[in-house]
Amino acid sequence: MHVLPPFFFIHLLKAKTSLISFFIATLLSAMAVDVQAQNFIRVSYGNDFMSVGSGARALGMGGSHTAIVNDVTAAYWNPAGLVFVEGFEAAYMHSERFGGIVGYDYGGIAMPVPGSQGTFAVSFFRQGVDNIKNTLNAWDRDRQRPRENPNDFITEFSAADLAFLISYGSPVTDDLSWGATVKVLNSRIGPFANAWGYSVDVGAMYRSGDYMFGINLMDITTMMKFWSVNASELQALETEFGDEIPVGENEVILPTIRAGAARVFDFGDLKLIGSFDTSFRFENRRTYYFNVGSMSIEPHIGLEASYLERLFLRFGFTDFATDRSSRIYTSPTLGAGFRLGAFDFDYGFSSFAGISSDLGFTHRLSLRFSMARM
Repeated sequence: MHVLPPFFFIHLLKAKTSLISFFIATLLSAMAVDVQAQNFIRVSYGNDFMSVGSGARALGMGGSHTAIVNDVTAAYWNPAGLVFVEGFEAAYMHSERFGGIVGYDYGGIAMPVPGSQGTFAVSFFRQGVDNIKNTLNAWDRDRQRPRENPNDFITEFSAADLAFLISYGSPVTDDLSWGATVKVLNSRIGPFANAWGYSVDVGAMYRSGDYMFGINLMDITTMMKFWSVNASELQALETEFGDEIPVGENEVILPTIRAGAARVFDFGDLKLIGSFDTSFRFENRRTYYFNVGSMSIEPHIGLEASYLERLFLRFGFTDFATDRSSRIYTSPTLGAGFRLGAFDFDYGFSSFAGISSDLGFTHRLSLRFSMARM
């Protein structure tokens, strides 16, 4: 198995974006490795932390965003949407999941590339559980009880997933655009183990009148993830508890196809956007309503109402699933936002009902700055 050759992307960008082409190609060349001699296991949910996405607007609309995204957050949802960024943009988002146990942060910047019609973006994601107690060294195996003053032997660590994205979007015609994202992931379990992974997304977007269509081929090169274990930090597992020290394994995460369609309804001061997304995964997941062989189909539905393009209300549905009696379950989402000059303030709320409600509420706040509106 090989990563797609870097020159594939150079031919896509061509001469008018030679600087960006060279940058992406160089990065891919640095990351590309021959994996024929490696042993890999195919996993599900290997990079699922990124399914949270970027921006509270998307959460409020049930994650239905592939066809409508038009700002810096397009680097994740569909890099083709970066062509609608008219000036420097920056965004930050904080989200808490599972009753505040898991923290999730996103930050990104985007700007048009001077001398071209394209837009360049850089994004960063972190999801983690912090302040986890490490009690491995606080147990006295000989006496089968905690050591004297066990707090002296207890430390804390974090389990976190990080992602760094470099994206580029460019128009093909007045109605059609394309984009690509290079992703580098790092998963870390304190000092015990860490993994590096990489892949590429390629997206396209078409808009005609009030209709919008988008597709994002996520992890199109497949996600390669390489784990390593620090055996010295886990020595207590063997010496104190008699367990075997785990070894790192290499993972392969299959591509995901995300496609969407949307329509705008313009009533003057009031505007409505209805959108529908579907994610096609090939990991043999069985927790979603539609399954065709090893492919699972995950729908997302969203609606946004805006007044004077300054006040926004959002509603959506996500996490469609079924049980053995074929009853259908879903989780509704809510959101709101307002625009003040160059700033957008958005809030999203989910997991308050439906199949996700037992996992605790999800709150998401995001702030976006657009220099083009100054």
